[in-house]
Amino acid sequence: MSVRIITVTSSYIKPEEVDALSKIHWPSLLISIAIAEAVGALSGVLSGDISAVYRSLIQPPLSPPGWVFPIVWTILFALMGIAAYLVYHAPAVRSERRAALWVYALQLLVNFCWPIIFFRGQLFTVALAVIILLVVLVIITMVRFTRINRTAMYLLIPYLLWLLFATYLNIGVAILN
Repeated sequence: MSVRIITVTSSYIKPEEVDALSKIHWPSLLISIAIAEAVGALSGVLSGDISAVYRSLIQPPLSPPGWVFPIVWTILFALMGIAAYLVYHAPAVRSERRAALWVYALQLLVNFCWPIIFFRGQLFTVALAVIILLVVLVIITMVRFTRINRTAMYLLIPYLLWLLFATYLNIGVAILN
């Protein structure tokens, strides 16, 4: 009896991306995730009592309960860290990787600022402008990541979708409060 191993390839994932996935450098991956998670955690601490502010706001329809946000953001920051790791270790031109990671860092900085402006400052209209800038930067990051590692770009899709939903919530809060 013989066993045949079938390899399935996808036109969406390049062979070098599959190779990169099989050679994980764990310390680097964990550092990349930890950086993204630390940005989110520090921002949360500097934002004040987020849950009290959230509960005090008049919410637009479809607003989730407050406990959903820390769970979703923890997952999204982990995905961002994994995506950045994949780009950092991709066999792309160094200047291309560097440019993509600079845009990633910039969007991470804007992400850091948004909850502080929204929750601590309660500047809902300013926060709206910031989250729109964040959406644009994430799209630019995704475009740059696509050129280097498509898997990294795919990992940012949930983040972009959540930001679009958060933009809707921000608009609602700005109008209702």
